Amino acid sequence: MTKTVLICGSMAFDTIAIFNGRFKDHILPDSIHALSVSFLVPSMRKEFGGCAGNVAYNLKLLGGTPLPAATIGEDAGDYLERFRNLGIDTRLLKVQPGTFTAQCFITNDLDDNQITAFHPGAMEFSAQNDVSGSTARWAIVAPDAKEGMFAHAERLHAEGTPFIFDLGQAMPLFDGADLERMLTLTQALTVNDYEARVVEQRTGRSLTDIAKGLQAVVVTLGADGSRLITQGQEYHIPPVAATEVVDPTGCGDAYRGGLLYGLVEGWSWQDSCKLANVMGAIKIASRGPQNHAPSRSEIADKLLAQYGLSLS
Repeated sequence: MTKTVLICGSMAFDTIAIFNGRFKDHILPDSIHALSVSFLVPSMRKEFGGCAGNVAYNLKLLGGTPLPAATIGEDAGDYLERFRNLGIDTRLLKVQPGTFTAQCFITNDLDDNQITAFHPGAMEFSAQNDVSGSTARWAIVAPDAKEGMFAHAERLHAEGTPFIFDLGQAMPLFDGADLERMLTLTQALTVNDYEARVVEQRTGRSLTDIAKGLQAVVVTLGADGSRLITQGQEYHIPPVAATEVVDPTGCGDAYRGGLLYGLVEGWSWQDSCKLANVMGAIKIASRGPQNHAPSRSEIADKLLAQYGLSLS
């Protein structure tokens, strides 16, 4: 049986600049109605990102078979080359002519305040990327354009491919009716603790009630590990201590890469969440969403030491 994981979501570039000052010293409250400011940013870096890209990267680290599906712009040549060099299948990464790849421009000041601009670009065309016939064993519908997320979910549901609905940064796009619609299509829901509360508020239902209609609900809790509700039972998956806390960007995607690897291998939800915790702890010790590069044996050693589980 195939072990391919279809990963539907965004591919993006993150441009991160550091302003060696404080925004509050340059933005006058009484002049906010006519704002015109400029910041010198001597430090800047460009990162490969986007949920589909990040999940695929982490699944590949584990030796999995990711198949990312996303719409990208004409500027994505280096991203495509990177994935091909990593041995990641790029046939469902569709270039949308006349567009840029989704891009996030972030400026941080010395107090860790952020000014962010996001350009969706090619991501807005994701619904046109037909993932039918991908013959994946599992899939994930990760944050993307709302229309694209529903299009992918409908196609996967029609083909009987089990998938995880990952709300994430798409949370502002989904009202209660949208969430209920998606929950009728998916087999599992993954959220962080804040998103979990929003889902409960917008649907008027508890996660325990929502889980009755799914294989599982998984809630990531950061340094506190994760919470799993499956088959009428609730479990706390103890955390993995990070060697260093450097950057949480992409930790949720690393977690989902581990979760999907376990599911494809036929592991229980509990054990899959344990591997997911390991992947999140590894990622947080590295700056950027795709700069950590542990060997598979290093991941296996951490999994064995923490939980007594074998990766092979």
